[in-house]
Amino acid sequence: MTNTPAASGLNLSRESGEPLADQIVRGVAGRIEERLLRPGARMPSIRQFAQAHGVSPFTVVASYDRLVAQGYLDSRRGAGFFVRERPQPARHAAAPAREPAATLDIAWLVRNLFRQAPLQLSPGAGVLPADWLDGAAVAKALAGLSRQNSAGLLGYGAPQGFLPLRQQLQHKLLEVEIEAPPEHIVTTLGVTQALDLVAREFCRPGDTVLVDDPAWFLMFGSFAALGLTVVGVWRLADGPDLEQLAELAARHRPSLFIVNSVLHNPTSSSLSAAKAYGLLRLAEQFDFTVVEDDIYADLHPGGATRLAALDGLKRVIYLGGFSKSMAPNLRVGFIATSHERAQRLADRKMLSTLSTSDLGERVVYKILSEGLYRKHLDRVRARLDAARPKALRQLESLGLRPDPAPGSGMFVWVDAGRDTNAIAARAMRDELLLAPGSLFSPQQLASTHMRLNVAALQDAGTIRLLARALAV
Repeated sequence: MTNTPAASGLNLSRESGEPLADQIVRGVAGRIEERLLRPGARMPSIRQFAQAHGVSPFTVVASYDRLVAQGYLDSRRGAGFFVRERPQPARHAAAPAREPAATLDIAWLVRNLFRQAPLQLSPGAGVLPADWLDGAAVAKALAGLSRQNSAGLLGYGAPQGFLPLRQQLQHKLLEVEIEAPPEHIVTTLGVTQALDLVAREFCRPGDTVLVDDPAWFLMFGSFAALGLTVVGVWRLADGPDLEQLAELAARHRPSLFIVNSVLHNPTSSSLSAAKAYGLLRLAEQFDFTVVEDDIYADLHPGGATRLAALDGLKRVIYLGGFSKSMAPNLRVGFIATSHERAQRLADRKMLSTLSTSDLGERVVYKILSEGLYRKHLDRVRARLDAARPKALRQLESLGLRPDPAPGSGMFVWVDAGRDTNAIAARAMRDELLLAPGSLFSPQQLASTHMRLNVAALQDAGTIRLLARALAV
């Protein structure tokens, strides 16, 4: 066979520190991209390539396999390896430097949250900056799993969730006086899936669901897609307006009331004990189920009131998760409820997704069980406590009034005194992502408020861009 450039011209070095397979892949891929190796050209056999370059056949097999996976080569059974025809990139007109302002709705915010480049600034984001999270703990947990027997990592997980994690969650919930044995807990793909499962199981099209107003925006569209009517209950500094809740419950006879007890999103307020007892009395009187979304509660210093603790998981369904405090990419949440409801929810989860990621649940279990999470939370809470006063001073100097002033958590709900949609649209021209208050309204009503993340307000450049948006 005639030598090809791939067979005769690669300069491999054992002294460079770069693995030989990496050098082969890089060298062959470069020759294909430079058109030195034409589409359809046959590559040397594994034996010929190994002899020509003084490497083992195993190294050549690994290199060829990677080149196939990356789209540079085709493997033809019985014939060998051939250079693949690579599509040429399509030519498009240059995109404008900035998109024109679009309608500021929930899809706009979520779309831009996921479009953020590493250097773009996101005071409107609902998560902590990456450098505030414990990537080392996640990496350590993953490394530990890689040393285990792989058989347990390759199958479906249990529909109700990884049992050791549910056992660990039982201990975690006892710390906030919620008694939930493992059979009362169902793991989910974050709180988003938890809310969807609960709504699908306990509501029917045409039912009314009450939510805080303002509240987390993603559930509005999700519930509407299920044919549910979403009605907001004014959120005050110590919890929902109970007079309005009673009036709306009498009028609509809701199936569910979704509420943040601790570190409400977007205001960072928490439920008082008096409001908690009043809310449970109304739930009993009007026969609705309370869904307690506690996703941000691990950022609270402690001592907060939980509805599930007062109720004993009779009329309250408790939701939690780790995407806000551990890592957004670890989409591990959970539902704690009665045994009968847990079985129904596990069956519904099984029929929709079979199971959740057993690998992610094992990672969370290792971080929780080895004590790494508790130390991480201590660091994050201390860092937020240090960042919050500075952020509040800067916001007040820009004419933004906290409403209410937060004592913990990552969010501050500020009143700008004018429509924040216009402010957010102006900020986006500078790639500064804000979260205007209209998005947190169940009816998407115009608002003078917006949610800001104090962890994302520590850079002077961010404050300058925010001031520029406010100046228009």
